[in-house]
Amino acid sequence: MNTADYARTAQRPPRRTSWPVRVLVGALVVAVFLVGGTAVRVWYVARADDRRSVDVVVVLGAAQYDGQPSSIFAARLRHAEALYDAGLAPRIVTTGGAGTGDVYTEAEAGRRYLLSRGVPAADVVAVGEGTDTLGSLRAVAARAREDGWVTALVVSDPWHSLRARTMARDSGLEAWTSPTRRGPVVQTRETQARYIVRETAALLYYTITRAPVETETTGLG
Repeated sequence: MNTADYARTAQRPPRRTSWPVRVLVGALVVAVFLVGGTAVRVWYVARADDRRSVDVVVVLGAAQYDGQPSSIFAARLRHAEALYDAGLAPRIVTTGGAGTGDVYTEAEAGRRYLLSRGVPAADVVAVGEGTDTLGSLRAVAARAREDGWVTALVVSDPWHSLRARTMARDSGLEAWTSPTRRGPVVQTRETQARYIVRETAALLYYTITRAPVETETTGLG
């Protein structure tokens, strides 16, 4: 290449990336920040405990077997009982409907469990409606309007807390979360990582669709 050819080449403007490619790259960057930011929020809220004095402690249901709470559900119920014993709320609300073929609702199983541990019957309210988190919280919000409850502490597993709080507030409750610190969901780092990924996807799905992610095994729908 002689000097003249080199000069002409140097004067050529750089080739611009086509606009579809720029749009695609921009969308990927936004998606990475959106997913990453949501995952950080799930992790951050999971580590927080916003316990305070409220009208009700709401325990989100999970699997039950012939009236006996699963280990995940029992861990939530014991945590709610501790909040009640600490005087943070005058009542506990158990939630969750019945699965196909079940005799008991999750709410009924939760109430029976708390009564067996000495919580007074007058202080445990079972709201046995809803097959997922959103349905359960909407049913609790409807009951709250009837009974004059306004504020609530929502008890679930740590990684579920942000989505549960978001749904509770969207349903009309002035809600905070006090997650469990024990139970199968919080035992290993692998389990924790799996649930963070799952809850990040579920929260993004809810944000876009305003619909829950259906699940029948964990009570994290």
